[in-house]
Amino acid sequence: MSMIKIEHLRKEYPNVTPLEDVTVEINKGDVISVIGPSGTGKSTLLRCLNQLEYPTSGKVTVDGEVITDPKCNISKVRQKMGMVFQSFNLFSNLNIIGNVTAAPVKLLKKPKDEAFKEGMELLRRVGLAEKAYNFPDELSGGQKQRVAIARAIAMKPEILLFDEPTSALDPTMVGEVLSVIRSLAKEGMTMMIVTHEMKFARDVSTRVFYMDEGGIYEEGTPEQIFESPQKEKTRIFIKRLKQLTFEITSADADFVGFVSQIENFGHKNLLNEKTVRNIQLCFEELAVQNIMPNAETLPVSVVIEYSEASGMTEMSMSYGGKRFDPLTDGDPLSAKIVKKMSHKTEFTFGEKNLMKISFN
Repeated sequence: MSMIKIEHLRKEYPNVTPLEDVTVEINKGDVISVIGPSGTGKSTLLRCLNQLEYPTSGKVTVDGEVITDPKCNISKVRQKMGMVFQSFNLFSNLNIIGNVTAAPVKLLKKPKDEAFKEGMELLRRVGLAEKAYNFPDELSGGQKQRVAIARAIAMKPEILLFDEPTSALDPTMVGEVLSVIRSLAKEGMTMMIVTHEMKFARDVSTRVFYMDEGGIYEEGTPEQIFESPQKEKTRIFIKRLKQLTFEITSADADFVGFVSQIENFGHKNLLNEKTVRNIQLCFEELAVQNIMPNAETLPVSVVIEYSEASGMTEMSMSYGGKRFDPLTDGDPLSAKIVKKMSHKTEFTFGEKNLMKISFN
């Protein structure tokens, strides 16, 4: 059952267009983590769903009601859609139980004693019943965010939106907030969560949206996105890759300059000196001594990737022409050096020759 349907959503600001064309459906019970680099429209997408930001164009339907229709009673729709902000947004003049019960009493017209009873139960659920009569400035950041979640749930929403709920927290407080969100996911609550917590996104989600280039650049299950991303930008983001790329276009290319680029790349990414030297040696033995003398088609494309996630570095070289594996068809001494200096080597031949070398 579709809970939210987004069709050709666009949001423009005077100097930037974070959302260019977003079309997607969110079903009842979906737990969707929205990930991606800063500035790619993740929070804007959430805010367009409850009209904290009004879309420039496009159509948004929530539980069968078109909220982009000017005739829509957005206040009524928002009662179905709770939102938790990164900055908590608690009422500083109300105690904790007052924060939780204010909206049910005022908007849902719930009797105060009933709202109080349900509010206390929600505070017990998030581990904060003993703080019911404290004020927000007496709580830690993690506690404030748990109160914000309890306040959102008090409205009995059908959908919960989380806008980077842990980004304002000290790392020691992140776990307590994520555990509350995990419990909601297990109960089947429909949720969209903008987050930078990749492990959490992988563990809790049923679907993941990777946002870039003005929209949902790639989507899939956590396994698809985190283990086998299909698009290059997704892969670079997920693996936290740092890249150095260059092309060798002639036998007279500046090989000294290429070796210097490798050194600068290694220092910039805090690779140890041994790894940097091994990469340089393997580059010289493979590219200079073997591939360039035998490559029938130029350029030779070189990509060096360092993964912050795994700590591994990989160098790949692709080149045209007939099949030529430098480790079996090239100079035996070069092959011996490369195998000694690297962690793993892999050669494949398809449309091009591709040599990959991994380093610890």
